[in-house]
Amino acid sequence: MNARTADKLATGMFWAGALTVIALLLFLIGYILYHGAKVIDWHFLTSPPTNIAAGGGIGPQIFNSFYLLVLSMLITVPIGLLAGIYMAEYAKNGPLVKIIRTCIETLASLPSIVVGLFGLIIFVNMTGWGYSILAGAFALSVINLPFIVRVTEESITGVQKEYKEGSLALGATKWQTIVKVLLPTAFPGLITGFVISAGRIFGEAAALLYTAGMSSPNLNFSRWLPTYPTSPFNPFRPGETLAVHIWKVNSESLIPDVRAVADGSAAVLIIVVLLFNILARWIGRRMQKRMG
Repeated sequence: MNARTADKLATGMFWAGALTVIALLLFLIGYILYHGAKVIDWHFLTSPPTNIAAGGGIGPQIFNSFYLLVLSMLITVPIGLLAGIYMAEYAKNGPLVKIIRTCIETLASLPSIVVGLFGLIIFVNMTGWGYSILAGAFALSVINLPFIVRVTEESITGVQKEYKEGSLALGATKWQTIVKVLLPTAFPGLITGFVISAGRIFGEAAALLYTAGMSSPNLNFSRWLPTYPTSPFNPFRPGETLAVHIWKVNSESLIPDVRAVADGSAAVLIIVVLLFNILARWIGRRMQKRMG
């Protein structure tokens, strides 16, 4: 086989692999949206499960998912950002750095169900919070923290060294260089990583089964004070998310028209995750052009 034939064969194999992945993804998305679009309407998106004869709406589940997302990102982003800055700018090759990297890689490879059991022991039982949105937020933070650290480290190390050297040569301190030069330059990559991390949180279910719970009180949206038991902003109440709701209705089959509710919930979840990924790429490109 000559070089030209080998090159064509390899190119064809690469194209075949890429097209197979694209076709599989389009089939899955199309199948879910086709069946779920028949169920989705305004009442389905805003009503609680007891208000629709077909089996219930997903209004509280959508709110719980976004509320859990916000709490988790408030915990994960500051810690991951500081840890990533340390790994990129302050850490020196040695035993301590090797231990930290090993811990990060181990956390990144843990199955979410294991993190859920860990959260059950630490955040649910030992803290006394019980099944709560706050416990679920901490469990999700454990899952996403390695990803945020890696994104921060790679975004900062990807900045050209001339920027850092020029800032230091002009008399700026190391911290001023990080805050005024490195972070603004790495901002597009950071934003993209944060948005993708948010999409992963929205679709997580296994870790939340043992931390946030599979039930939700009747939310009273006229009570905004977080200390009120049925307030939607109470972090110590249980909160069933959309992904957990899909698993629950399929496993228990206690409501009428289970298939319709599950299809509609899955379609909404797919749409939200797709929007997160599209938004991440759009923000990344826009910020890259603006910074450039």
